Amino acid sequence: MLTDPIADMLTRIRNAHLALHKEVSVPRSKMKEALAAILKQEGYVDDVRVGERDITIELKYAKGRPAISGLKRVSKPGRRVYVNCRAIPRVQNGLGICILSTSRGVLDGVSAQAEKAGGELLCEVW
Repeated sequence: MLTDPIADMLTRIRNAHLALHKEVSVPRSKMKEALAAILKQEGYVDDVRVGERDITIELKYAKGRPAISGLKRVSKPGRRVYVNCRAIPRVQNGLGICILSTSRGVLDGVSAQAEKAGGELLCEVW
């Protein structure tokens, strides 16, 4: 039994990039669908296909190097991290994104600041 499915998803993406795989498959949930959609929207992955039971993420490479150089799970089941809309962190001095779970849905940090919505800081991607 998985205790942290989001961390499992991020670890699968990280391991697939290290092994230079073209795609990775993760079990499906609404939260993971929203995370994958944000990664595609921000240009970190090429494509996201949602199946009946799983999500297939097509990884992106530039000149043989992964588009994602780092993934970090911030809020964990044992320690939840919540931020105000004015305290949303800048990741890698603006070169990365943070993803939040807000009352308006799962948003990246810039969109959350624009909508003045704080929430649980899920992860950072750079």
